[in-house]
Amino acid sequence: MLPVIILAGDTLFTENFASLSKWKEVYFPKIQAHTKYTAATDGKETFLKTQSHASASVIIYREPFNPYEYPLLRWRWKIDNVLKGADLKTRETDDSPIRVYIAFEYNPKKSTAAERALYGSVKLIYGEYPPHSSLNYTWASEPSAPDIITSSYTDRSKMIILEKGSRKAGMWIEESVDIIADYRRAFGSDPPENATLGIMNDTDNTKGSAVSYVTGIVLSRR
Repeated sequence: MLPVIILAGDTLFTENFASLSKWKEVYFPKIQAHTKYTAATDGKETFLKTQSHASASVIIYREPFNPYEYPLLRWRWKIDNVLKGADLKTRETDDSPIRVYIAFEYNPKKSTAAERALYGSVKLIYGEYPPHSSLNYTWASEPSAPDIITSSYTDRSKMIILEKGSRKAGMWIEESVDIIADYRRAFGSDPPENATLGIMNDTDNTKGSAVSYVTGIVLSRR
């Protein structure tokens, strides 16, 4: 297979985590302990280091993007360990050492009356609309995890399992995905036109600990 060549004008952004200035941390209601995200260095390489201990939070890239214009996403990630007892199919054990998270923006102008009522009630409680839907590219702790899992919290969130178990722990693994194709495969429909990129390491349900790393994020055209 020939290597994919991406020209500079075809790339929306590249992130190697020399700093976290372009990212913001987002916390979840009722979860008091938060994952630690730091920009780290090993020799000449820079990367995001995530450390979670019975905690959960997500960091979000500050600039949204249009997934129809920039559907191709690449990155490298590594985990130190998986989580004992984690099972993404149940709410009580829904933890993972690393996820690359794509949240699609809710647009009330393109929604049904029922959706506007539902999302409006959530906005009244939390001050902003929740995502319309999300894809979670996930490293599952359980080696037998299926390829796609519907979140036990909401059917508007799908987990696409790219890696499973501990066999590749300690190794940098390169991933490449097509956001539009994956959304259609997971939801059977087209995604909204605005999306946000996030990264998450969560251990709040299993009360375990996990360390993981991400670098080399590239968002580009076809």
